[in-house]
Amino acid sequence: MKSPREQVLAHLQTSIGREVCVSEWLDITQQRVDAFADAIDDHQWIHCDPARAARDSPYGGTIAHGYLTLALYNQLRGLMQRDRSALPGVRNVINYGINKLRFPSAVRVGARMRARVTLEAVEEVSGGLQITELYTAEVEGSSKPACVAEVIMRMYF
Repeated sequence: MKSPREQVLAHLQTSIGREVCVSEWLDITQQRVDAFADAIDDHQWIHCDPARAARDSPYGGTIAHGYLTLALYNQLRGLMQRDRSALPGVRNVINYGINKLRFPSAVRVGARMRARVTLEAVEEVSGGLQITELYTAEVEGSSKPACVAEVIMRMYF
């Protein structure tokens, strides 16, 4: 009988090169943008001043921080929900890094965004597995993604 780690590894190996997640759409609200601005102490008017952004921004209103579109990967991907994993036997998932990151287009406040995730690689590491995924943050109705990142996560059993 295979251990949970061996089972997850075998499952993931069959998914390399495939899209493994398309999330639900998430509303990008001014409240979410303001909370993120508070967390990172970046209250630039293009993010936090709807009146000025409507007047002076090329977007016609406020936009989400690029790093907010990246930070939403964890929620949209759903590898961990509270204290349980989407994969059997995984105790925790750790952000390990990013190989590549781009923000091709802005996300206007009021837009909806979702994740499309493709598994690029999986490898064994001490005590767990390391996965590399291509995260693409789509904006509803836009031909260009808001964020494209090659994300590395570690899963421990």
